[in-house]
Amino acid sequence: MPSNIIQWFPGHMAKTRRLITENLPKVDIVIELLDARIPQSSRNPEISKICKDKPILTLFNKSSLADPAACKQWEAAFKKEGNTALFIDCHTGAGIDKILPAVKNVLSEKVARYEDKGMTGRKLRAMIVGIPNVGKSTLINRLAGAKKAKAEDRPGVTQTLQWVPTSIGIDLLDMPGVLWPKFEDPTVGENLAMTGAIKDQILDTEAIAATLCERLQAVAPALFAARYKLTPEQIQTLDKWQLFEAVGRKRGFLIPGGDINTERTANILLDEFRGCKIGRITLEYPVLAEDIHEV
Repeated sequence: MPSNIIQWFPGHMAKTRRLITENLPKVDIVIELLDARIPQSSRNPEISKICKDKPILTLFNKSSLADPAACKQWEAAFKKEGNTALFIDCHTGAGIDKILPAVKNVLSEKVARYEDKGMTGRKLRAMIVGIPNVGKSTLINRLAGAKKAKAEDRPGVTQTLQWVPTSIGIDLLDMPGVLWPKFEDPTVGENLAMTGAIKDQILDTEAIAATLCERLQAVAPALFAARYKLTPEQIQTLDKWQLFEAVGRKRGFLIPGGDINTERTANILLDEFRGCKIGRITLEYPVLAEDIHEV
């Protein structure tokens, strides 16, 4: 993993940590958004420490891009821990209608106290947190029924705080996406890079795309082979750079001299993985329930 991948994280994390801490007293619940393709890698280990005793509802977004079998495994692992896990997709709208009931369930005691005091119409307030490009602004726009938050398919779009009212009785506070200062496990950084949580401009995209080939070789060999017309022998025997080159040659991305255009090959691989053109793929699976929070 290139060392420059973490150049800008420390200061960014400190600022967002401060913003979250300052605004926690204003909300009833924290809604944590994860990427269903990388549930472990997209779970910022700092969030639970910062939020302390504040209730947290975890949503797995982009579930339409993830392997359905893997989603069931993650859901079972979270339930085994006693946590509520909802799998949603902000673009398709899948699972969005389950969010309000889940919030009310998590806050059942507080809602009951409001009702006892005759405050049945009081709106609940939630803070939306998650890594860059995980879909926070898109979720807010879904729940608001209008384009209230700026949303684009690239990291770092949300830069300021904003309160957004919704039609389901919850006011949402959109926070800037935040990554953490250091990845103890390089696989975490690789997963974040491959799914688009880190800006491509600071990455060695050829190296990331080659690593993606290796990951696809392990978790989705049939889909990988079908998309790029690779043979079973290639899938079984080639290393990541050889697979990367095989993809470039199959696509005809050649430059004078017969070498492959590595930049174009890398861009295609990353774009097609992120766009689900290779198939519904999850890059990591739960091993043990107690390991989910470890990064």
